[in-house]
Amino acid sequence: MKIKSITLHILSMPLKKPFVTHLQTVEKREGIIVEVQDADGLIGLGEGVAFSTPWYTEETVKTSYHMLKDVLIPLVYSNSFQHPEEIGNRFAAVRGNSMAKAALEMALWDLYARQQNVPLWEMIGGTRREILAGAVVGANSLNEMIKQAEDLVREGYQRIKLKISPGADVEIVKELRDHFPSLTLLADANSAYSLEDKSQLQALDEYGLEMIEQPLGVDDLVEHSLLQKELQTPICLDESIVTPHDMKSAIYLNSCGVVNIKLGRVGGYTSALEIYRLCQENHIKVWCGGMIEFGVSRAHNLALATLEGFSIPGDISSSSKYWEEDIISSPIVVKNGRVERLDGAGIGVELNRKRLGHVTIGKEMFNQ
Repeated sequence: MKIKSITLHILSMPLKKPFVTHLQTVEKREGIIVEVQDADGLIGLGEGVAFSTPWYTEETVKTSYHMLKDVLIPLVYSNSFQHPEEIGNRFAAVRGNSMAKAALEMALWDLYARQQNVPLWEMIGGTRREILAGAVVGANSLNEMIKQAEDLVREGYQRIKLKISPGADVEIVKELRDHFPSLTLLADANSAYSLEDKSQLQALDEYGLEMIEQPLGVDDLVEHSLLQKELQTPICLDESIVTPHDMKSAIYLNSCGVVNIKLGRVGGYTSALEIYRLCQENHIKVWCGGMIEFGVSRAHNLALATLEGFSIPGDISSSSKYWEEDIISSPIVVKNGRVERLDGAGIGVELNRKRLGHVTIGKEMFNQ
């Protein structure tokens, strides 16, 4: 793969509605779009999904930009390579910074698929024609959460994720279950609980949740293993699984029954595909999580979710859920709870250059 240039765009775009968790309220989304161009003019696209502040992981937009500019892009240019997996392995020499790594590695996978003129989903072994779509409900009041859920159900979403925290959990889950007796519900705690809160979490067992996502510490596997023994509801790990080694440890400890695979959190396709393989071999369910992304990352999520094991609806909502106008030319659309896979070369979307220009607050190009 002969790379001619790599361009970084820093974006800032307001959400249609604030996204609320116990950790942070997000009203505008900053992020990084990566363009990798080869000698023939083909362009691969990636997206850096770190937030402006380190509330989800330790990475931020600024730290990701630094890592891309000063460390990762020079690594790409340091030696020739034939396949993007080689870059995933090359980045292993750099500790942490998974979201920065993923942004660039995703763009290289997209470019490689475009060079072969095949969809990226086909290149990674995907088979699903339709991807099951879920969405996240996050608001400051129970009434607003119910209204958001009602709107999403009308749009055809088959699974709703609720944000919970101590003191804002059982009542919320009970009310949503009463309103939607047969809807698939899961609760996402974003590490809000400790083992001392076991009884609160056990109280959720009676509401038929598909899973409780990341109830304990972001770097914990041992206490999740202890908690899982006390719950009927499967634990889903999110922030705790960053590397394939984390996944192996979780398997040995029986820390979870489900894993949320996010390309940005795990450092890109090379790591994500290995985590997926480990889950398949050990009968752990997987689904594709979201990060309030722009359309580039959303298209990458669609490609990943075509793999046969992604049987649980993922956080792959329509572009219109978050944005008045997305930065891709053909917005992602959920119909009747499903999204059609994108059959164009690579991730199957192109940038809407006019919209990109309106929301770009910084841009820099790096030549070979």
